[in-house]
Amino acid sequence: MNFEPKWNQYYQAVEGRPPRDTLLQALGFYAQATSLPPFAVDLGCGDGRDTAELLRQGWRVLAIDGEPEAIARLRQRSDIDRTGLETRVQRFETLTLPPDVSLINASFCLPFCPPEHFPRLWEEIVLALAPGGRFCGHLFGDQDSWAVYGDMNHHRRDQVDQLLAPFEVEWLEEENHPGRTALGEEKHWHIFNIVARKR
Repeated sequence: MNFEPKWNQYYQAVEGRPPRDTLLQALGFYAQATSLPPFAVDLGCGDGRDTAELLRQGWRVLAIDGEPEAIARLRQRSDIDRTGLETRVQRFETLTLPPDVSLINASFCLPFCPPEHFPRLWEEIVLALAPGGRFCGHLFGDQDSWAVYGDMNHHRRDQVDQLLAPFEVEWLEEENHPGRTALGEEKHWHIFNIVARKR
């Protein structure tokens, strides 16, 4: 059984929502002490709720999404300065990232990478980050109700710890509770909220 996304409805449902807490946490850590330039990649950027915050704080951003509609919505936003924005339509299966990235943000998008492509995707993320650069985002746990979908990836806690071995973990919060999706559908959430600094 495969996941059937309703991206158009999702973009409409989350329009105007604030940036994710994982991004705000990472930006807080970044502001404390760093010599890295403010260059971020926003993976699975959607309509740009996180990209907009990065641009607002003076970052240069490469925003990537596999859905052309997401990039179109992002570029049509009236609340962003596009001077520091570069966009790309690219799927996880073929993702290539520039080197020496200071921050890679992946809000609720990595679980949608097909499992057979996830190891290479994660390697690409780790290699693209400069030493001292940060990853922030989410992974789904094995108790998530969407774990039944064969085209999504989910991880046990020990697997998450293994993925984060190249990092100093600054914030890791595990959620495991019933709830609803952005479209109002009932769902059991098992989520790892992550901010980690590359060693």
